[in-house]
Amino acid sequence: MTNRSDTMLRVEDLTKRYDAEGAGIDHVTFSAVRGDVLGIIGPNGAGKTTLLEAIAGLLAADAGRVLWRSEPLPTSARRHALFYLPDGVRPYPDQWTAQVIWSFASVYRRSQADVRAIIAALGLEPVLAKRVRELSKGYGRRLMLALGLLAPHDMLLMDEPFDGFDLRQTRDVIGLLRDQAAHGRTLMLAIHQLADAERACDRFVLLAGGRVRGFGTLDELRARTASPGGSLEDIFLALT
Repeated sequence: MTNRSDTMLRVEDLTKRYDAEGAGIDHVTFSAVRGDVLGIIGPNGAGKTTLLEAIAGLLAADAGRVLWRSEPLPTSARRHALFYLPDGVRPYPDQWTAQVIWSFASVYRRSQADVRAIIAALGLEPVLAKRVRELSKGYGRRLMLALGLLAPHDMLLMDEPFDGFDLRQTRDVIGLLRDQAAHGRTLMLAIHQLADAERACDRFVLLAGGRVRGFGTLDELRARTASPGGSLEDIFLALT
């Protein structure tokens, strides 16, 4: 069982409706603990991005609340606690990649050693002299991850962090994120590839049709579905 004192973020009954389209997310409730890699799992259209944007405060929720260390977290304060990495965004497209990284690092007063370590870990050396708009999808994703790792926030929200990576790159990035969690950082990852999620995450929020269909560790979800040894895909199909 999770110790309540370890809870970093709690989402309670978060709801966002889209007029005639219905609910983008519907009474979503779950928690994330310190050092957790929490996967928001579901197919395209499940409500994953809507959920992350509502938590980050970029999208006004219609109901529900977000708690940070058991206290309500106002929308205006969320950027100080949470760092959100959206999918498909290219910051400062006309700037050189190296310039973006070093400028961002200077804002948070990161050491040169930290910056060089992150550049090396993400394999960004070959594109430092390219403009951001010239980067491939995979390198664009690596740049965004670099910015997230340079940020000092205790929690990172990432939308499809492995999109654009091959198998080896995905494995390496999973290792990097697991290392962040081992040092106490909390990560929330929206993922539609279940095999990647199973390797990367400690616990899972199974989302379908904007609603939570399951929440817990893989073993807890296996127990709920009476499927010992079942994969995350088996469990997701059983619960949705």
